[in-house]
Amino acid sequence: MPFNHYDKKLFQKALERAHDEGRRIVAPLVGFPGLNMTGSTIKLAQQDYGKHYRAMKAIAEVFQPDVQFPLMDLSVEANALGRYTLFPTEDSATVIKEEFSLDELPRKREIDIVFDTRLIGNVETVRMMGIGLPSSIMKGAYVIGPYSLAGLIMGADDAAMATIMEPEKLHTLVEFTTERIQEYVRLLISSGAQVVCILEPSAVMLGPDQFEEFSSNYVAHIVRSYAYTGVATVYHTCGNTMYLVEKMAESGVDGLSLDSPEAGVDLPAIVRRIPKEVALIGNLNPTGSILRGLTQDVKKDVAELLNQMEHCTNFVLSTGCDLPQETPLENIGAFMEAGRAYRLPSN
Repeated sequence: MPFNHYDKKLFQKALERAHDEGRRIVAPLVGFPGLNMTGSTIKLAQQDYGKHYRAMKAIAEVFQPDVQFPLMDLSVEANALGRYTLFPTEDSATVIKEEFSLDELPRKREIDIVFDTRLIGNVETVRMMGIGLPSSIMKGAYVIGPYSLAGLIMGADDAAMATIMEPEKLHTLVEFTTERIQEYVRLLISSGAQVVCILEPSAVMLGPDQFEEFSSNYVAHIVRSYAYTGVATVYHTCGNTMYLVEKMAESGVDGLSLDSPEAGVDLPAIVRRIPKEVALIGNLNPTGSILRGLTQDVKKDVAELLNQMEHCTNFVLSTGCDLPQETPLENIGAFMEAGRAYRLPSN
């Protein structure tokens, strides 16, 4: 499959260009507020890619972020593999814990996720973003991480216990989830994704060695599989990842998307601990001033974060996680305005 329609290392080139111009890339993780702009619901948008795209189009027209991701969806891969999933009207779909045995794997291997309607809906959303959004906006896509998908299949607590009690069983499952995620990534890239963010929320429960064994080693495999495409990869883990950032960076990803200071993440301190080639993306609290404060509070918090990160050449101004649907649009606008107005100090 040819990939010559991609500008090689577009993400890195954008970072370098922004730094040379004395500014920052501004890319809040904003998807759900777009539903309010178009009068849709989470359920409808997750099952109707036309409505999903219209929400993305509205965000692009109003806020013009440098990188735009669709709705964050942590259930789509597990649902495609047949796990029991609930679809509330006003909330994200949720995978319900069921009993699991490795004896089920042969049957699950027969499932071809490329025919799953919800998964294909996400792929088509990315395709439409590539067609309908300005070329100045890099098009992002989400996939769940291998360990977190294993946790949805067998239960998060059971997966954590298996890292100690049944590691071979867990490796078998994570190898399988990695293969399925790779299939999804391939579809997203062929549809125009330029940045793929791998979401590993459950892995924050692990110690550094277990994290490397059951998450970052498998993420590295995914990253290597698509390195030739020129598509950037980002590793996102919620919570306090201060003890995991080196392992995350060693996976070979182009960027780390990290949670807020309120979750325990000290972004300025991490700068000295990871290679300068790895972008740091974050980390305004998505449930802080941008959700509950006034526009001046948002601008103040953004300015403080930018000043703290002024010596990081590969910093991307973003939020610590996806913004809630009820985030005031004027506060998102204040985030973008403050980020756009900032200029790096001259040498």
